[in-house]
Amino acid sequence: MGTRVLLVEDDERIRQALGLALADEGYDVVETATGEEALEVVDPDLDVVLLDLMLPGIDGIEVCSTLRSRGDLPIIIATARSDTADVIAGLEAGADDYVTKPLVAGELSARIRALLRRRRPAPADDAPATPEVRLGDLVINTGREEVERDGRPLHLTHTEFRLLVELASARGDVVTREQLLQRVWGYDYFGDTRLLDVHIRRLRRKIEPDPDDPRLVLTVRGSGYRTGP
Repeated sequence: MGTRVLLVEDDERIRQALGLALADEGYDVVETATGEEALEVVDPDLDVVLLDLMLPGIDGIEVCSTLRSRGDLPIIIATARSDTADVIAGLEAGADDYVTKPLVAGELSARIRALLRRRRPAPADDAPATPEVRLGDLVINTGREEVERDGRPLHLTHTEFRLLVELASARGDVVTREQLLQRVWGYDYFGDTRLLDVHIRRLRRKIEPDPDDPRLVLTVRGSGYRTGP
């Protein structure tokens, strides 16, 4: 079975056209028109969700939040607007990535491939010298993709985990926004750092004792981020 994509789009013409385009790219596409249907058909065999935000009934934000509460299934949100509030709301709800309409099948396929690469173990040449990295009181096991504090596991999405590993592996050196976007998401965002900044906020809420006064992941204004001492 190939990569299975759940396409959630209420506009029938867009849904059919995009479904055919993704099928031509080699994906096995499951189509739904509403958020309610999407939540019913989600199963462990799905690989990624392409979710329109403007849906009748349960909107895309609520669907995204519900899916994220259930697990780590990669989610790409689609919006007809590049409005900052709209995009950030979707990312805060747990989306891994976003695209704006009109959607281009080739670009979307590249985003899907990048998301799926993050779910696979890194090649041996790119792996840290030790499978265990420490950051403050966090123990990060890169082999098992687990993070613990005082023996208690912290649940991170695949994207949040990759982001944490990149920062922790730099051992206090500044990692620029451009480097993080390239290393974690796999392609350039041409100056649009909303994706990264929202994920940093989500990561801090999970690993920082006080997210409003971060000590583990620090902002370097005008440059990027680094880990604390």
